[in-house]
Amino acid sequence: MVSSFMLLFTSLAAVKVTWGSVAQNQTSYNPAIPGWYSDPSCVFVPEWNNTTFCTASTFLLTPGLPVYASKDLVTWKLASHALSRESQFPGFNQSLAQSDGIWAPTIRYHQGFFYINVIYKNNILNNIIGLVFKTADPYSDSAWSDPVHYDPISIDPDLFWDDDGVVYVATAGTYLQTIDLKTGTVGQPQQIWNGTTGIFLEGPHLYKKDGYYFLMTAEGGSGMNHSVTIARSRNIWGPYESCPQNPVLTNRNTSEYFQNIGHADLFHDARGHWWSSALAWRSGPEGQTYPMGREMVLTPVTWKEGEWPVFLPVRGIETGWYLPLSKDIRGDGPFVNDPDVVDFQPNSTIPRHFGFWRWPNKKSFVLSPPGHPGTLQLTPSVASITAGYKNYTAGYQLADLTLIMRRQTDTMFEYSIDIDFAPKTRDEEVGVTVFLNQVQNINLGVVMLPANDTSNSTKRVLAPHFRFLVSGLESNEKKIPPPYITPVPTSWLHEPIRLMIRASNETHYTLSAASTTRPNEIQMIGQAPATIVSGGAGPFTGSLVGVYATNNGGTGTTPSYISRWRYQGIGQAITKGQYEMTL
Repeated sequence: MVSSFMLLFTSLAAVKVTWGSVAQNQTSYNPAIPGWYSDPSCVFVPEWNNTTFCTASTFLLTPGLPVYASKDLVTWKLASHALSRESQFPGFNQSLAQSDGIWAPTIRYHQGFFYINVIYKNNILNNIIGLVFKTADPYSDSAWSDPVHYDPISIDPDLFWDDDGVVYVATAGTYLQTIDLKTGTVGQPQQIWNGTTGIFLEGPHLYKKDGYYFLMTAEGGSGMNHSVTIARSRNIWGPYESCPQNPVLTNRNTSEYFQNIGHADLFHDARGHWWSSALAWRSGPEGQTYPMGREMVLTPVTWKEGEWPVFLPVRGIETGWYLPLSKDIRGDGPFVNDPDVVDFQPNSTIPRHFGFWRWPNKKSFVLSPPGHPGTLQLTPSVASITAGYKNYTAGYQLADLTLIMRRQTDTMFEYSIDIDFAPKTRDEEVGVTVFLNQVQNINLGVVMLPANDTSNSTKRVLAPHFRFLVSGLESNEKKIPPPYITPVPTSWLHEPIRLMIRASNETHYTLSAASTTRPNEIQMIGQAPATIVSGGAGPFTGSLVGVYATNNGGTGTTPSYISRWRYQGIGQAITKGQYEMTL
């Protein structure tokens, strides 16, 4: 398989020779930002060194609202998180539904300040809260303000300044209302367009160009019928005329690898050329396997004066406007495609691209504690990440989760950690996970269980076991792999154990273990299809990989020590069966 990958890589490298060699175009690849970056919104800011900034939905992941920066629209660097402090919005810890949280932000720049307008949605309480964050420095987490709260009429809020200084919010259903960004006071909402179908008008954005107000929306719902439509008017309140070419962007009813194209935004670059960001699945027309969820794609747009914008269709290999390659981006965040080589050294911090499910209990994550330098100490949570293991509606599932992760950003990858763990109490567990949400995840843990499960003795001897356990409630997969439990070899118990996750293709994950004293003697424990972490109860999010510690509702408090965190991308699917190799 490696040799065939290398042949393909060679052919793709030949394509890349054209990069920048033609005056007005270049070849690039989608996704522009791979991994879960749903509902992307972007803004070009010449005042900040001709840089484009993008953000995306984060739902229950914290820190939230990542801001990525790029000068060439190819190389993306994490600049900051607009939502990085629990004090900014503590309400996450009341969220249970897998699609609760931070929905569909819009990022804009106006008179020296960046703004992100977003809503928080709680599906159980059936309420939404509008939040507007503001900063004068997009490269600093701490510079982002506490949000101004407002009462939106619907989801997916836009933010638009008219020439007279009046500020507007457009929301799903294409409702428009004014807003005071200092107080959060909003005006009376008015529906300004009914789209081309009237079905799931979402993600609206307003632009003003050549004397027209352009209103762009998504239609058809986030799925196989997703599309982008646009209308225009001489008056912001309408009436709006529909573009004759609607939908202007979609892959529905095609055999294309990239599907679910929608929730688009428009921006131009330093040369005045227009682009569109959008979300997409890499699923093919089957729409079943897309573990990274909704990813950010880019496509060139031609927008001549007085005319409608014309979008190139979204493909894995794109030929678009030329921009010189540049990694000259401020800040200390990682680039999207950087591998993880994390050793948790003393005086270090949690890497900025790591995340938690809801706000974490920071006391459960201690870097290089006394006696254990170069490790991350984890204190087990009562809650299990595998909500299929116990009723996920149980109240304790809202308790703190000891779970730390990073996005899966490659179709094929290797992830591993070393764990030093001496469990004392039954059901204490530490392991690695491919995590979509609390009812869809794939796990390999070291867990304390009776050495003989058939014994009726009340004095069972406990021993560490490997447990492969899949939670697949509501997923796209109907055949959930059964649990598999096997004792940890006695010779492995005195040194750290390496747990590994590998995706060697688009369809399956393999979870394995090895003794760190003999790391090449790998024991495969379980395999699960990627459909487990596709769609289902988490259709808006994407897979993450990381490590967890839990007592599974018990009383255990034994800490574990994590070291040698590694993530390495191997290959990126750009069309069905074709890969751009990254290793």
